[in-house]
Amino acid sequence: MRRPLVMLRAGLAAALPGEPVLRTGHVLAVSSLVNAGLGFFFWTFATHWYDERTVGLSYSALMASLLLTGVGQLNLNDFLVRFVPTAGRRSRRLVLACYAASTAFSVVVALAFLALVPVVSPGLDFLLTPVTATCFVVATAGYAVFILQDGALTAVRMPGWVVGENLIFAVVKILLLALGAALGLFSGILLSWAGALVVSLIVANSVLMGRGIPRHERETRAAPPPPRMLGYAAADYLGSLFRVAAYTVVPLIVLNTIGAEQSAYFSVAWGVAYVPYLIARNMGTSLLAESVRGPGRLVQHSLRVLRHSGLLLGGVTVVIVVAAPQILSLFGASYAAEGSTLLRLLALSALPNLLLSVAIDVARARRRLRWAVGLQAAMCVLVLGLTRLLLPEFGVVGAGVAWLVTQCVIAVFLAVSWSRWLVPVTEGSP
Repeated sequence: MRRPLVMLRAGLAAALPGEPVLRTGHVLAVSSLVNAGLGFFFWTFATHWYDERTVGLSYSALMASLLLTGVGQLNLNDFLVRFVPTAGRRSRRLVLACYAASTAFSVVVALAFLALVPVVSPGLDFLLTPVTATCFVVATAGYAVFILQDGALTAVRMPGWVVGENLIFAVVKILLLALGAALGLFSGILLSWAGALVVSLIVANSVLMGRGIPRHERETRAAPPPPRMLGYAAADYLGSLFRVAAYTVVPLIVLNTIGAEQSAYFSVAWGVAYVPYLIARNMGTSLLAESVRGPGRLVQHSLRVLRHSGLLLGGVTVVIVVAAPQILSLFGASYAAEGSTLLRLLALSALPNLLLSVAIDVARARRRLRWAVGLQAAMCVLVLGLTRLLLPEFGVVGAGVAWLVTQCVIAVFLAVSWSRWLVPVTEGSP
């Protein structure tokens, strides 16, 4: 058994690029593809085992949970990626402090949301039963730590375990979904997420705390704590709130504007189209982590990430655009009929998003947080405003148009202002 695993690991190592920024980025991209592939099966099963209304309500509830996770985890994932690589023997304390802060705040915001459900989203009133409310809070707090552990694993150069944790989460989630369907549970989708998160967190953090952080603390010399770390965290958190809102509020707008069934169609299409968004995000995370270790190579790393990611995203986007009806038909004929055009628009929007993603991480590496916050705020305002404007006229396709127009407008701005954010400069200390 051990020999095949060694051979598989050696084969993967040979196939991946030698440059750390690309190697880590590719491993994280593989993690996203694995998670998306198994997530595809998850939602395929969900659409066959539950009706459209249940799928739409459950997905909207999960998007609300992810929105609250984005608020509650305080964007400490990127904080860990930025500061753990040079933390040395302070690494464990830094990770545990971030875990504690994000868990506590996520529980608070989840409970506050549940209290406000009758006012802000009456369609989600099924969350107010004791079982579903508990699962919702667990899913929100658990996913906050799940995101943070990705950052910690990346920071200590264990991206392979990001793949592992996502694999565990996806497989357990499908198994629990089947159990919930067999028992006829209306909240089976939400229950499966909460349970799978608990299992994944236990396994991944055993590896992180038992192997990853001790090795990192032995091998890394601690640099003096950078100045104004809390100011960095606060500004980066503000920017992340805009990004998370853009990603997670749209399904709620669709639900409240044109109904649960249309929300289901949007949700499935977004779940597929979000794969290239995740690839760009993961390559940016790798760029940030490696640029902290070698600030003088930031521009070089950025250009390499743009070049390699552009080719990868181009291929993925072509596949999605060409095969959109066939992909969505696996969820059911109604999903293919209602969502194919939407899926194509969302997939195309991922290409200009790559430029936005890299620009944000370059700003983080250089601690130019006003620039990063401004870009994410612009994306949020444009996509939410256009979605609300276009839904009544174009239906669910209007949300796809809103995403494509938003990303193209920002990409054109970044291309025109290239000299403001991606030019060789004297890099500061990490």
